[in-house]
Amino acid sequence: MSEDFTLAPLGKVLTKSEEWIDIKPDERYREVTVRLWGKGVFQRREVMGAEIAGSRRLIVRSGQFILSRIDARNGAFGLVPDSLNGAVVSNDFPVFTPNHSCIIPAFLAWMSKTRSFVDICKAASEGTTNRVRLQEERFLTTKIPLPPLSEQRRIVARIEQLAAKIEEARSLRWKAEQEAMVLSSAVSRYFFGPDGTKAPTGRLETFATRVTKGESPEWQGFTYQDSGPIFVRSENVLWGALDLSKRTCIPREFHQKLNRSQLQPGDVLINLVGASIGRSCVVPTDIGEANVNQAVAVISPDPKQLDSKYLMHFLISAPVQDIIHGGKVETARPNISLGDLRNIVLRLPSLDEQRRVVAYLDDLQVKVGALKHLQAETAAELDAMLPSILDRAFKGEL
Repeated sequence: MSEDFTLAPLGKVLTKSEEWIDIKPDERYREVTVRLWGKGVFQRREVMGAEIAGSRRLIVRSGQFILSRIDARNGAFGLVPDSLNGAVVSNDFPVFTPNHSCIIPAFLAWMSKTRSFVDICKAASEGTTNRVRLQEERFLTTKIPLPPLSEQRRIVARIEQLAAKIEEARSLRWKAEQEAMVLSSAVSRYFFGPDGTKAPTGRLETFATRVTKGESPEWQGFTYQDSGPIFVRSENVLWGALDLSKRTCIPREFHQKLNRSQLQPGDVLINLVGASIGRSCVVPTDIGEANVNQAVAVISPDPKQLDSKYLMHFLISAPVQDIIHGGKVETARPNISLGDLRNIVLRLPSLDEQRRVVAYLDDLQVKVGALKHLQAETAAELDAMLPSILDRAFKGEL
């Protein structure tokens, strides 16, 4: 710790507020809550006094420090923003007024976002399972590093400067990701939209030898097992890929009985139900014996007319996704029917042109995937950067 830092108990910099009011049933009140892990202080709701349990509440003031007795050990604390000045809280949320003669509120706010401050709250909490609460006396006697006010101002300014750069980097990363998505959407609309490549059109079923789906083995009295034919479910069908890392299998007897939906290499799968509706992929050549459940449709393209990967790209294209999600039935879960699939109008150029389109889209997909991977790595680095900066700042190393 820097020589400029002295250790001072929190009781020196925080004074507990006791500004209580009586709740009037016919007046409106804003109630405050505190989110976990330093996510800040927010309005929970605005209600009439008659809806508030109890007859008294604490008033919070702008710039005060508030924490949750129950969740302080999980980072539930922060400064009250100007917008919540005059709101109310229950006794489960102790409120403290910073002593401006020895601490700057912004310095306290940044310090409270450090791992060491969370550890202070954990150490000051005690109780039995599910009833662990922060003990104020122990909390206020805990010492924190406290430099002079001039050094606090310098540290705050430096943290805010670096935090602004991190946010700028986040903004640029988000913008690049959005631009990649816009590009992918524009390309898919160019190839598969109504104003795209001029080619004959027809309903999907005219270019396929089958459009079907499977069933649940439990409907037929069978159970899942660890070996046997692979049973593909909607969770296995991703955007352009079949993921069998989490697989289940079915008895061969059920697989043979459900012969209409047995999979062959080159079949195209698409999810019909739930949150993953519209995801599509091509069945790989090494699939072996496999079948699908009732949430996954199987489309077998006529190889003389329709390339499997062209169909997959068509199904996951922006225009077709608009159709799928615009026409889904809102019942217990969103879904599309086999009839919907069969009637989708497909623009079909020659097989050579289809393969050229596939090559272009595959290449674009690889580049966008690489960008997303890089962006994910960058996001993780940015997430780790601010905690590292704060850790150094409150050790006097910034």
